[in-house]
Amino acid sequence: MLDSSKYLTPRQIVAELDKYIIGQHDAKRNVAIALRNRWRRMHADPEMQKEIVPNNILMIGATGVGKTEIARRLASIADAPFTKVEASKFTEVGYVGRDVESMVRDLVEQAVNMVKTRKKEEVKQQAALLVEEVILDALIPPISQPGNRDMVGFGGNNHSSAEMPDSDLELNERTRERFRQKIRNGELEDRKIDIKVSQSPSSGVGVMGPGMDEMQMAGIQEMIGNMMPKKTKKRKVTIAEARKILLEEEAAKLIDMDEVKEEAIQKAESAGVIFIDEIDKVASASGKGGSGPDVSREGVQRDLLPIVEGSTVNTKYGVIKTDHILFIAAGAFHVAKPSDLIPELQGRFPIRVELQSLSKDDFYQILKFPKNALTKQYEELLRAEGVELSFTDEALRKLAEISFEVNAEVENIGARRLHTVMSRLLNDILFEVPDTIPPNAHLMITPELVEERLRDMVKNRDLSQYIL
Repeated sequence: MLDSSKYLTPRQIVAELDKYIIGQHDAKRNVAIALRNRWRRMHADPEMQKEIVPNNILMIGATGVGKTEIARRLASIADAPFTKVEASKFTEVGYVGRDVESMVRDLVEQAVNMVKTRKKEEVKQQAALLVEEVILDALIPPISQPGNRDMVGFGGNNHSSAEMPDSDLELNERTRERFRQKIRNGELEDRKIDIKVSQSPSSGVGVMGPGMDEMQMAGIQEMIGNMMPKKTKKRKVTIAEARKILLEEEAAKLIDMDEVKEEAIQKAESAGVIFIDEIDKVASASGKGGSGPDVSREGVQRDLLPIVEGSTVNTKYGVIKTDHILFIAAGAFHVAKPSDLIPELQGRFPIRVELQSLSKDDFYQILKFPKNALTKQYEELLRAEGVELSFTDEALRKLAEISFEVNAEVENIGARRLHTVMSRLLNDILFEVPDTIPPNAHLMITPELVEERLRDMVKNRDLSQYIL
């Protein structure tokens, strides 16, 4: 399942992350090593594979410095199931809010969707041929029983001319072939046909009960749904729409769901990544047990512990072991410290990475270099209207300077500040296009324009308090 051509080297992983995330080289190096270790473990001696456990990572850094983005991009590079949860969701003052095992079920759900999508792609051509037959049947229904058109006893002979078909069956086949070519050439895309679409049976039963979790409720509802007869309904749609609807159905029929479940469980176990955000919110600031919310926080940590250590979790797709799932935890740790986590949980996150706060130069690079930079996003939005937007280098530096100053003056929310700054800078332009600013216009953002529109964000402290 894991081959060297699909798995990048640590340097290649860092290079991929550099395309989207500025700075944070220490964090990138550590996650790159953790990802490459997946491939190394799968190629180790079979007896040792079970013993090699992943080195889970704890990221420490203020909001908006790239913790979540690093984890998400890492999973994308690895083509691995990825799920993000907030530790604070597992607690509400004084009692546990959500089942901690649900994060593993979410991961398996993600893995099943990934495997299904890939397998549907594999059978796409085969499904397309079946869809073509269904559309053809709706246009020209086939004749099952051939009826000879020769009139025996009424002067008919058995030697028809080459131009005339011998029977209704042959005529039907020729017509179907002509229409098959028309369908393939896209000549009939707007023609409407009647198709039968299967409906998933709705049980209409809400299952609730004491001590029941999401998985048990979903399992019972699915069981009730399977017991009910499958229904179909007729829809009148164009051939283009019918192709989309039927392709999904036919592809699903060609997939072996048992095989999908088995592969998804294996993928989640050996390549899954779970990102636990806001881990600092469940750390007790005193580092010791107490009463009230502190009890709940420590309870959440103790619930997380067996999952991170390695345990068996029941899901609706089967049993999954969490021993080799990579856990990446993150938190700002403004109030609490990593040492305030319970010692057992601290030990399960041996690699600690401190992410640096963003400097003026970091803001400038974030605006200029990443493939998904905000400046490039706004340029694309206006290009859709036929308007060309561009930024001078000095304007980008001025934007970076103002973002940095507002973070220092008000509250440091990292790169998220750029969203507010860019929105405020460009809102008037976005409103005026295309009514006042016509297509084919070229707009240049200069440092003077940036200064004019944004300087009051820093000067006016009272207003800045309300700006994210």
